[in-house]
Amino acid sequence: MDDWLKDSDEVEASWLTVDLAIFTLKDDQLMMLLVERGLEPFLGKPAMPGGYVQKNETLREGALRELSEEAGIDGSRLHLEQLGTYGDPGRDPRGRVVTVVYLALGPDLPDPVGGTDAERALWAPVARLEDGRLGLAFDHREILTEALEEVRRKLEYTAVATAFCGETFTLTELRTVYQVIWGQTLDPSNFRRKVLNTTGFVQPTGQQRLPHTGRPAALYQRGEAWLLSPPLLRTTTSGRRDREGSGRGSGEP
Repeated sequence: MDDWLKDSDEVEASWLTVDLAIFTLKDDQLMMLLVERGLEPFLGKPAMPGGYVQKNETLREGALRELSEEAGIDGSRLHLEQLGTYGDPGRDPRGRVVTVVYLALGPDLPDPVGGTDAERALWAPVARLEDGRLGLAFDHREILTEALEEVRRKLEYTAVATAFCGETFTLTELRTVYQVIWGQTLDPSNFRRKVLNTTGFVQPTGQQRLPHTGRPAALYQRGEAWLLSPPLLRTTTSGRRDREGSGRGSGEP
């Protein structure tokens, strides 16, 4: 190590952690996985699951381990990708802690079980987090906001909506994903037409799901395409289509 670095007053040791912004749909609600902290700082405060990266593991391995230890969930089958890196000097009162945040999505994930330094784990409605009714530790509210917008944007330009569905699904179930996450009501006929006209988005399985009442519904599975062309664009509050670019994170994980 250079001598100037060892003697510098402007450089200090930093710690590296991973955190997970995990979303699923339950009872037509968008839910986020939280843990109740069992240690200071923010004792008893809800936070995203996460922790320090061990010296012999990759970032992804650390994220999967923390998810298993703190919530009892196997993340190996989830859609998992890096959201971003957060390292503001004051984000953690213990010192300079830089965290790499992973975005994880899955269909109707099981009830979590708290462990290690998490007092308990729970699924919390995102609506309660967005309006501030449930506060979060550290800078996790800021991370939540960015994670939500990333998911909403990805629904426009990628096939990530299928990560909230099972291996097979109906177009009604897929439309529900869009409606819940965007907070918009979509016309069933228009949605069906757009999905089926988007090459490689979904493909029919040749099977049907028999409802308790009504007509059978055709089952689909995710197609070969990841990037959607044409994209399925949201309607903004002004009524115009949102035509912004997909930004970071638009490539396939």
